[in-house]
Amino acid sequence: MVARNRLQVFGVLLALLTVIVGPVVYAGFNDLHDAQSAVSEKHFSDAMNLFESAARKLFWRSDLWEKAGLAAYSNGNQENSIRLLELSRQKNSLSPLGWNTLGIDFWVKGDKASAISIWKSALQLYPSFAPLYDQLIVAYHDQGDYAAEQDALTKRLALGEDAVAHYRLGLLLTLSDQQRAEQEFNAAASLDPQFKSVVKTLVSALITAGNDPNLARQYVVIGRGLGLVEEWGLASISFDKAVYLDSMNAEAWAWLGEARQQQGQDGSKELDRALSLGPRDAVVHALRGLYWKRQGQFAKALAEYQLVAEIEPDNPAWQVSIGESSALNGDLIFALSSYQKATSLAPEDATYWRLLAMFCSDYGVSVQDIGLPAAQKAVEIAPNDPQVLDALGWSYLNAGYLYNAEQNLLKAIKVEPDLALAHIHLAETYLRKGDRASAFNELENARQLDPIGPSGRVASQLLNQYFP
Repeated sequence: MVARNRLQVFGVLLALLTVIVGPVVYAGFNDLHDAQSAVSEKHFSDAMNLFESAARKLFWRSDLWEKAGLAAYSNGNQENSIRLLELSRQKNSLSPLGWNTLGIDFWVKGDKASAISIWKSALQLYPSFAPLYDQLIVAYHDQGDYAAEQDALTKRLALGEDAVAHYRLGLLLTLSDQQRAEQEFNAAASLDPQFKSVVKTLVSALITAGNDPNLARQYVVIGRGLGLVEEWGLASISFDKAVYLDSMNAEAWAWLGEARQQQGQDGSKELDRALSLGPRDAVVHALRGLYWKRQGQFAKALAEYQLVAEIEPDNPAWQVSIGESSALNGDLIFALSSYQKATSLAPEDATYWRLLAMFCSDYGVSVQDIGLPAAQKAVEIAPNDPQVLDALGWSYLNAGYLYNAEQNLLKAIKVEPDLALAHIHLAETYLRKGDRASAFNELENARQLDPIGPSGRVASQLLNQYFP
């Protein structure tokens, strides 16, 4: 009898629970279904809200908190992404992807220490999840913790081949094991052809350095190679090694000053030391000229380049530097003569004819009688060079030949679709023709191709000017 009464009570309670909880559970599954549909339609804001609602109703589905956080991340909602993923972490339900995303959120927020801590914690749980190493590698490189970066790279490559990891490991090894560094670079290039160009630069630097018996000079050459691929943190270490080994090496001090500037420091003390050690060193004066140019001291930059030209009178590059500094200093006549002298020193090099043509068009100096013929000469020498074709198109435009300008700029873009400057020049051609729609498209292309570079900035300015 007692047992029967208990069963009746249990049945009543179960019925009540079904009446009370059933609709909530049903609504939760509806929210989950709608959330999944929202994700497939890329409505991530709706998906975030629906996943969170489902997680509250389906309390045993702790995985839904992560789904809500990932939807917030996909929507660019960093605050909610962190909140929801942290909730998931508290419930011990974060997947490797969730851990990785939470770390990215903190990194983007600027809390780099927390980001690194999260990725390291995640690797203790998921040591075979390669993207966690990928994030840590970038983080350690950003922090200049090269020992930790090298350790992470080694562990990352133990999980499988990766071109980026081979390349980054090669960069670190340039300062300690050049032979192995070359092997890593070649591995990167064989896995991904996009690394071939930078690998060629770096391997060439390693070979050149290896042929020099002087260890200090070896580090200067390696540092220059690293600088050419924009690895100025490592380059600075290489130049530091050079001046430690040979404190009288003027070029090592000059390059160390350049590396300091590239890292947001002043660098003038190193450049002054270089000048005291090498008052007639062309590299020293060239890098000092670059320093003064960055400072906006164009007269001082010009003086440095003129000294370089005295030391190396047959080098056309110094005449271009003199021309550029003279133009920035307001002396267009002297600038023009310097660019022309560069072409006379290297009459079969298309580069200097192109630079003369660009100067004439950029400053509106003798475009018809000097600039356009210079561009045509450059095309004779290098008919398939996209930068040369761009210079010819730009010269035609500034000389008033719109059809010829358009045709040559289209050729340049066909050869190199990612040449942002050619897109800008083509946009200006369309503006003069009155084709605003095409001009807008070309400016947008340029801005996307070079979002933080000089061409991207010019494109943005023109878009604001003509399409406010």
